[in-house]
Amino acid sequence: QVRLVESGGGLVQAGGSLRLSCAASASILSINRIGWYRQAPGKQRALVADITRGGDSSYGDSVKGRFTISRDNAKNTVYLQMNSLKPEDTAVYYCYAYTQFGSWGQGTQVTVSS
Repeated sequence: QVRLVESGGGLVQAGGSLRLSCAASASILSINRIGWYRQAPGKQRALVADITRGGDSSYGDSVKGRFTISRDNAKNTVYLQMNSLKPEDTAVYYCYAYTQFGSWGQGTQVTVSS
């Protein structure tokens, strides 16, 4: 199993940028896929982006062209670079490891002000 810890959340103005980190307790090369999800108040948790062990990435429609997911295998960390942030991006952001049982981090709050 793997433990995930998110960091990098905070308050940012609309149009600004923020980078989130997801640090894993195990080698991310042993995990087939890691994703970023978010959940805003009153809304369902939704996929933001994910990245495979081979480096292939995918994005939710609402963040395409603005967010970039990346990986640093040496640091066992997956990043989410968020640019051109909008107030509707405000949510708790979680990372998730697609392992046998699945592993969620505790989440990090991102708040985008107008």
